[in-house]
Amino acid sequence: MPDQPVPEQQLNIELSEEMADGAYANLAIITHSFAEFVLDFVNVMPNVPKAKVKSRIVMTPQHAKRLMKALIDNVKRFEGQYGNIKDQEATAMPFNFGAPTAQA
Repeated sequence: MPDQPVPEQQLNIELSEEMADGAYANLAIITHSFAEFVLDFVNVMPNVPKAKVKSRIVMTPQHAKRLMKALIDNVKRFEGQYGNIKDQEATAMPFNFGAPTAQA
């Protein structure tokens, strides 16, 4: 029996009104274990010594690598359309979440 083409499945993704606004973050803190990556997105305000995590995403290493590739691809396309994104000097921020320090 010849191979039958597999019908393409469609994924319906819903976006609620509250999620549609998004959450602004100007700092990402990334930590990992052997089984998962944890991405904490934070909004740090000038002259305010405290900041809250606005969103936390936990994913497998495989999904983290897919995200990295998607970000690389999208940054290349963005720069192709709008020009190079200037990389600013990183500023040292003293913070401690009780986990190993990571950078983003």
